[in-house]
Amino acid sequence: MRAYELREHDPDFEGLTITDRERPEPGPGEVLVRIEAASINYRDLAIAATEFGYPGEEYPMIPLCDGAGDVVGVGEGVERLEAGDSVVAPFFPDWVDGPGTPERTQVATGGNRSGTLAEYAVFPADATPKMPESLDYAEACTLTCAGLTAWTALVEHGDLTGGESVLCLGTGGVSTFALQFADAMGATPVVTSSSDAKLELAETRGADVTINYEESPEWDESVLEATDGVGVDHVVEVGGAGTLERSLEAVRYNGEIHLIGVLSEPNAEVAPRPILEKACRVRGVSVGSRAAFDRMARAIDANGIEPVVDRIFDFEDAASAYRYVWNGEHTGKVVIDV
Repeated sequence: MRAYELREHDPDFEGLTITDRERPEPGPGEVLVRIEAASINYRDLAIAATEFGYPGEEYPMIPLCDGAGDVVGVGEGVERLEAGDSVVAPFFPDWVDGPGTPERTQVATGGNRSGTLAEYAVFPADATPKMPESLDYAEACTLTCAGLTAWTALVEHGDLTGGESVLCLGTGGVSTFALQFADAMGATPVVTSSSDAKLELAETRGADVTINYEESPEWDESVLEATDGVGVDHVVEVGGAGTLERSLEAVRYNGEIHLIGVLSEPNAEVAPRPILEKACRVRGVSVGSRAAFDRMARAIDANGIEPVVDRIFDFEDAASAYRYVWNGEHTGKVVIDV
């Protein structure tokens, strides 16, 4: 089978190499999936370009965690999936249901386990969710990480309800999914970006309030103004310590900040006093379980949610797809046709 190997850390992504590997075979409890589409997350860029990684990772490795395709082989003892089922790659192959634990989250697809940038991949059947019926492969593959992370933050952890407000920082994958889930549940999405064009797209996906943070660098004040000085109920915080201080200003008393990314200043210090003064909750989010994915898939089908796919690259042009995401040119998700 054709597969990409990541052989070294390289900020130009020249370490991505197409190779010919033997097709894997499913063992007991596993399924073999013909991957049709894969997509890129920031963590994939960090793995490729920096020393960010997972315990036990080995090079060369097949990168990416996002993927969708069809089951073409079934191992001994598998009952919940069969050949022909359309499925999505699991981010955590050991996390089926319940809360996250070190044991359930120690192995990650495309981190310390072979990923999805290949024609075939093997996954544990119990952890592998079926695709939402309303989506195609390019749309469904975006759910593995970004979609499920946004869902887990707002719904599984945040108990999001209609009438609440959600601040989505930026228009990347997680933030765009958060916008769409918030809109579908009757909440008020507030979106920030440095691009008016991206904010206009966000409006077509349900954003009620948009803020250009280049024009309004003190965007927390703009959020307070838009919420009559109260603040938002939820912040989908993908910036990390570089934006957390303003997120704490923008959240309401007893609100929730869902800490997802470290895109800016990962080692900066944040004073705890604003957290105490607002009695708000700051909680880390680590993707989610297969059971949570199943609930998300039903919501996607019921509400007609269509993931935002910015661009689809050919398999042979994967390095260009990496660079496109790295340069921040996209809105939503960038997909590679496998």
